[in-house]
Amino acid sequence: MRFAIIGATGIVGQEIIKCLEKIQASVTALRLVASVKSEGKIIETIFGKIKVEIINEEVFKNSDIVFFAAGSEISITWVKKAVELGSIVIDNSSCFRYDVDVPLVIPEINPQEIFTHKGIIANPNCTTAIASIPLWVIKENFGLKKIIVSTYQAVSGAGNSAMKELEKQVCDYSQGNKLEIKKFQHQILFNLIPHIDTFQENNYTREEMKVVWEIQKIFKDKKISISCTAVRIPVMRAHSESIVVETKKKISPEKTRALFKKTAGIKVVDDPKKNLYPMPLFASNDYSVHVGRIRQSLVFGNYGIEFFVSGDQLLKGAALNAVQIAEILIKNKF
Repeated sequence: MRFAIIGATGIVGQEIIKCLEKIQASVTALRLVASVKSEGKIIETIFGKIKVEIINEEVFKNSDIVFFAAGSEISITWVKKAVELGSIVIDNSSCFRYDVDVPLVIPEINPQEIFTHKGIIANPNCTTAIASIPLWVIKENFGLKKIIVSTYQAVSGAGNSAMKELEKQVCDYSQGNKLEIKKFQHQILFNLIPHIDTFQENNYTREEMKVVWEIQKIFKDKKISISCTAVRIPVMRAHSESIVVETKKKISPEKTRALFKKTAGIKVVDDPKKNLYPMPLFASNDYSVHVGRIRQSLVFGNYGIEFFVSGDQLLKGAALNAVQIAEILIKNKF
C-alpha cells in the first residue's frame, strides 16, 4: 500500500511512522508531508531515508491511504481534495467527527463502520479513545445510563510547543528565572489548569463536549448521559481519567475486572495492596489502555462502578488508532 502522512514532523505524525513500521510488509511507499520550514528535511525510517515535502496534489494522486495529523486548518483545506484525487483519508482532527456521513471509529468497538466510509474516516479525540474501550465493555455487559469523567491530560496533548514550555519552566525554575507562559493560559509547572480548548455556551469546554458527542456517536446511543471535566496537568505524556458510571443492570468490581482482563486493548493494573494502579509513567509508549482502581460506586451502589485509566494519547488516542484503521482497510482490500 502507498501511504502518506500529512504533518509528518509533528508529534502525532512521528508516532504514525513508528506504528507503520510495525506493519512494514504492507507499506510499499511512504510520503512525508510537513510545513515549508521542514521541506527538504530527511527522515530516516525502516522504509529508507525520506525527504519531507510540502503538501501538493501529487501526494494524493499517488497515495492509497493518507493520514492527516496537521490540525484542523489543513484538514479543512485538503481532506476533501485528497478524496477527490483518489486517496482514502484517516483524519485526526475534529473537522469531520460529527459529520453524519463520516464514520468515527475505534477498531475494538465499531470496525464495521469503516466500510461505510465515503473516502473519509475520522479518528476520535484522544480522551474519548482512551475511555471508550473499557466503557464499551460495560455497556455491552451491563448497559450504561450515566458516565461522569474527570480527565488529567498530559501537555503533549497540546503538541510539541506545550512540551517544550513545561521543560523550559522546569529549567527556569531551577535556575531562579522568571517563568514564561505562552502555550497555556497559566503556568503549568506545579499547577493544573481546568481549561482545555474553548468554553462553550453551557460553560463546558469544547474538549469536554467532544467526549459527550463522540461517545454517543460511537456507541450509537444519545440516551447515555455524559458529563466531563477536562484538566491539564504537568505530565509529559499519557492522559489519565477518573470514570464513574451508572449501569442498567447490577454490576460488581469482580465481574468487571474479569471482563477487562479478557478485552483486547486493555491492561488491568489493579492491586492497591501492592500499590499497583494506572499511572501515566507506565502507560506512556504502551499500546494498551491501563485500567485499575476498580471499585463499587458509593453513589450508585450495585448499579455503579468507578475506575481509573491511563493511556498514551499519542498512540491509542491518535496514531495507533489511525494505523489500526488502516490495517483493517488493507486486510479487507478497502
